[in-house]
Parts: sequence; C-alpha cells; structure tokens
Amino acid sequence: MDPLDLIPAPRTCHWVTPAGYACLDAETLLEARPGTEGVARWFRATVGAATGLPFPDGTDADNRIVLSINPRLAPEGYRIVIDGYGLRIQGGSAAGVFWGAQTFRQLLGPEAFRRAPITPTRAWDVPAVVVEDEPRFGWRGLLLDVARHFLPKDDVLRHIDLLAAHKLNVLHLHLTDDQGWRIEIKRRPRLTEVGAWRARTKRGHRASELWDETPHGGYYTQDDIREIVAYAAERHVRVVPEIDIPGHSQAAIAAYPELGNTDVIDTTTLPVWDTWGINPNVLAPTDNTLRFYEGVLEEVLDLFPVERSPFIHLGGDECPKDQWRASPAARARMKELGLADEDALQSWFVRHFDRWLAERGRRLIGWDEILEGGLAPGAAVSSWRGYAGGIAAAEAGHDVVMCPEQHVYLDHRQDGGPDEPVPIGYVRTLEDVYRFEPVPPGLSRDAAAHIIGTQANVWTEVMESPSRVDYQVFPRLAAFAEVAWSTRLPAAPAERDFTDFERRMTGHYRRLDALGVGYRPPGGPLPWQKRPGVVGRPIEGAPPNV
Repeated sequence: MDPLDLIPAPRTCHWVTPAGYACLDAETLLEARPGTEGVARWFRATVGAATGLPFPDGTDADNRIVLSINPRLAPEGYRIVIDGYGLRIQGGSAAGVFWGAQTFRQLLGPEAFRRAPITPTRAWDVPAVVVEDEPRFGWRGLLLDVARHFLPKDDVLRHIDLLAAHKLNVLHLHLTDDQGWRIEIKRRPRLTEVGAWRARTKRGHRASELWDETPHGGYYTQDDIREIVAYAAERHVRVVPEIDIPGHSQAAIAAYPELGNTDVIDTTTLPVWDTWGINPNVLAPTDNTLRFYEGVLEEVLDLFPVERSPFIHLGGDECPKDQWRASPAARARMKELGLADEDALQSWFVRHFDRWLAERGRRLIGWDEILEGGLAPGAAVSSWRGYAGGIAAAEAGHDVVMCPEQHVYLDHRQDGGPDEPVPIGYVRTLEDVYRFEPVPPGLSRDAAAHIIGTQANVWTEVMESPSRVDYQVFPRLAAFAEVAWSTRLPAAPAERDFTDFERRMTGHYRRLDALGVGYRPPGGPLPWQKRPGVVGRPIEGAPPNV
C-alpha cells in the first residue's frame, strides 16, 4: 500500500525532497511541550504498545518526536513535518495535535493499529513528508443506539477509539427508549431495576414472527458513565447523552407508571417494550413529569460536565399525540397554557427543558420534530427526516447537525443482494455515503454557517451483537469520516473521486483488520455475517431527496 493513502484525506500531503524515510527505534524520544501531555500519554499507550517502542521523555536528540501547540493553526488543525531535522507534530490546540498523532499512526502502516508488536525487534520507517490539515466541520459525529440493544461499557470504549482513529469527535449516546433505560439515576432506582430489562426481543423487523425469548438488558453505572466521558475526553471526543422525551418513553413509564397518561390507559400494566416501531405510550404533560425529568437531568449534568458535553439531547421525535387528545388532564393543561393544539403542547414541553438547561449553561439539541409547534429559542436541531428540517432551522438562525436518514442511517442496508443480513431501508453503499453532502445547495451564507456539522446514526433494532454493529457501520464510517473532515472534497457529490477513495480503502481495510473490526467485505457478507430467514424491511429505489 502507498504510505500516503490516508483516510480522511488531508488538505495537503507531500514528500520532502528528496523522498525518503525517517526511522523510529528504541532510542527515539518523545518531547511533549506544554498542553500536549495528554496526547503523549495516548501516544505511548497506543503507538508505543503497537510498536514495542518506549518513547522516553527527552529534548536533546534529533531522533525525537516533538508535540507542540501552534496557535497560528486552526483549533483542530495540525501540521506534521518529518525531515532530516526531526519529527514534529503541531496543532492549533491539544485536539489538533491529537489528530496529527492519528495521521502519524497511519503513516506507520497497518501494524501500528495492533495492540502489541508482531515483530518486536524491528525499527519503524515513517515517510519523510509534510502534512497540513484541518477539519471542515466542528461536529463530526456518530450516534450509537445502546437502548434497543445494549452494548457493554468496553464496547462503547472501543467505539470511541474507532471514532478517534477516523477523526470523528462526537459520540451521541442514545441512552433511553421504549425498549430500555441504560443510565443509572440514583434518585430513581427503578429506571434501571425495571426499565433496563425486557422479557424478550423481536428478531428482525417488527413484521417478523421470530422472537428471542432470552431476557435482554443492561445499563451503565454512574461510574461507568464517568469513565466513558473521561476516556472520550482524552481522545478529544465529546459525548452527547440523549434522554428521550416526551415519546420513546415506555421503559420509564414501566418503571414509574405515574409518568404516563393514567387517565387514558392503565399504565401499571405496561412492560418494557419488546418490539420496534413508534409507540403510542408517551409521557403525561404534568408538573410531576417535569419535576421527575428535572431530577434525572440534574444527575445527567453532573455525569457529563459542561466543558466536555455542552449539548444535551432530549429527543423529541416520533411522539404520537393520540393519548394527549384523549386525556382530560392533557386538554386541561393545554387550556391552562392557552395552547392551540397538541403540537404546541409538545413545543411547551421542549421549551421548558430548553430554558431549564440554558439556566445551567447547557444547550438543548433535539430531532427535527421539535420544529413542530414552534422551535425552542436557542435549541439546536438534529435533522434526520431529510434536509428540510435542517434548512428551516438554519434559515431561522438555529444551529443544525445534518443526519438525514436517506443518506447516513447506517442501519440501512449496504447492498440490494439477497445475502444482506436483515435488510432495512434503502441501499446505501460505500459510494453513496461518500457522495453525501451535509450542506444542501441554495442555503444563504448565514444559514450555511449554522450547519455546525454532520452525523451518521446507527439504530440497533436489528443489531443484536457488537459484530452486527461492526458490519453495519464499517466500512461506511470511513467514507462518512472523509465527508465530515476533509476540506479537499468538492461540494458537488458527483465531482468527488470515489475511485481514488476506493483505492485508499485497500490499505484502510488492513488497518481495520488490525483493529479487529468485523466490517462488510467489498465482495459481500461472509457466511457468519448473514442472517438467513430473519425478516427485514427493504425499501426499493433511490431515496427521496427531501
């Protein structure tokens, strides 16, 4: 493989004249100048483990790697210079230095992505190059749905490492839904005693007749969450927690029935949901519900410090209003507040928590349904149903993360063939993801500035294991990472050089192999990656561009 086949593609990368290599060996020092100490820790623990080299501290030799902050660079920008005078990684901040160190790791070759040296006595050649780079977007994210199928803590930590290796910097953790509550709340212990467990699970799409009768569940203790947040911060990844309200809440109602619309249904009979789809059982718009979730969020804010997690995601999507229409209590609340309809009632719900979070120095972000009934002032939008919600929000001056399901929902199938496991949604190939453009044409300049980033979403209804998540996410996350990071890509999708990307992926597959990622091979699923007989819901044709 060409050692300069980097992913994401940097802005510039060229050989130093004459082309050659520098050498890393047991004598190579690592000098961490002020502000880069965390990067040095990661470098020794990760690159040091793979190479078997100690990288001792030192400043008095040419054979050394120098980490430093250069404020003239963009905050997440970096510059690598490898020449006859040493090996230097500069960044506009510690984050920039870290992204530079990730590129340096790629320059060492696929073996640098292993956890131990496979040739312990070797010296390591690194190309004599100059690399200059900075990201296009400040929000480069992946949503990981741990509510539908729980992922143990170590799997979450592994995904943080995979995000960092691709220069993605946001992990959106979908922590609560109808099918499970995954975060310990000490003042509300039944949320995990009851809400974290379901008796059985639908296999495949909700139309399937198959069931897994094994009880499923799990949750993260508060110390687990603290570890996840700290581990991510060391890798310059922000964790955005999602506590879904007022819909997608049956697990919470199963644990605390008074949260539901008790004047419409007997909420004491509701279990944690065991199937998929849009659930009619939503939170009641009562003062008790508000106080309950304020208490939940007080603990969430303590676990996700503002300097690491300024945004709190409160869902707001797919909230059927039928129970509110039938509820005398909900109608009385609407009359009391002077609200025109149930959409306005949901807007009131969201606005309450927007104000509550703002008073505590946080920003609310929600799915684009929070536009219905009026967008909460200061709220940001995850535009998932297409571009339209994001366009409306951006034109109104709200920040937007573009994540349209038609383009970057990685639970959608990767091929139209019969062997694709549990095929869901539209076909979204590696090339389709590579040609995704987060900023739709026609936005005004001011509105385009409100597209703060983009995100790929991984909903796990039909992903019952970490290996299934790997298969759906990779290799497409590599294409998405280049879209989110690279300033070199043409804005027009048709002008992007997918042939060159595919060529560079040949080497990147070897990096993924070294990392132990169970990606979808270019030729199709391997025998153990198939799920014959498990019903999906494929949608034929090209997705609408809405």
